[in-house]
Amino acid sequence: MIESARLVLASNSPRRRQLFGLGNWEYTVTVPDINEEPRAGETPADYVLRLAREKALAVFPGDRSDSIVVGADTAVIDGEQILGKPRDEADAFRMLDQLRGHVHRVYTGLAICRVRDGKMLAELCITDVPMRDYSDAEIHAYVETGDPLDKAGGYAIQHPQFQPVESMRGCYASVMGLPMCHAVRALQKLAVRPSADVPRACQALLKYECPVSQRILRGDTVG
Repeated sequence: MIESARLVLASNSPRRRQLFGLGNWEYTVTVPDINEEPRAGETPADYVLRLAREKALAVFPGDRSDSIVVGADTAVIDGEQILGKPRDEADAFRMLDQLRGHVHRVYTGLAICRVRDGKMLAELCITDVPMRDYSDAEIHAYVETGDPLDKAGGYAIQHPQFQPVESMRGCYASVMGLPMCHAVRALQKLAVRPSADVPRACQALLKYECPVSQRILRGDTVG
C-alpha cells in the first residue's frame, strides 16, 4: 500500500466494514447522508453507480488531499423492479414472498475517488441469486427477528437460520454489499494494494468457494 494514502469507507453498514477489513488496510468510516430514491427511468446499473458516487462525494474530505474515498451501493433487482429496504414487517414479507423460488439479481456499484486530483473509478458487480422455495412460516419467523428491515430486498444472504439462497455461482461478497475483488482491482489502479490475500480471506470468512474471484482480479467483466 502506498504510505501516503488514507482510506475512507463511506458506509454505515457493518457488513461492508467487515468485508473491507479483509484488505488489512488502515481506514476510517464516515457515514454519508443522501437521498436513495431511484430516479424516473433509471436503470439498475445507473442507480447503484450514481448512489455509490454520491456517497463517496458526500463524505469527500476536502482538507485531506491524501485521502481515497470508497463508496458503495447495493440493490436487489427482480425483473426491472428495484427493491429497496422494507418500510415495515408487512413490506418485508411481501418482498420475500415475491423473491422466493426464482432467480433475481443483485447489483453493487463501487465508486473510488482520489481526493488530490478528483480521479473517480467505478466498478459494477452483478450477481444472479437463486432463492429457495421457503415457506410462509419461515418468512414470518425471519421477519420477526427484525433482520430484514434494514436490508435491500428484505434479506441477508448470510443469515444463519433463514438461509434464503439455494445456491451461488457468483460474488457472494457483493450480495452482502461489497465485492472485494472489484474493490481490490480498482484500488490497485491507484497504487493501493492490500497487505492480505483478499480472495482467500473472503472465502474463509464466507465459507464459500468463489468461482469468479481470479477472473475479476484479471479484469474480466464477470459477477
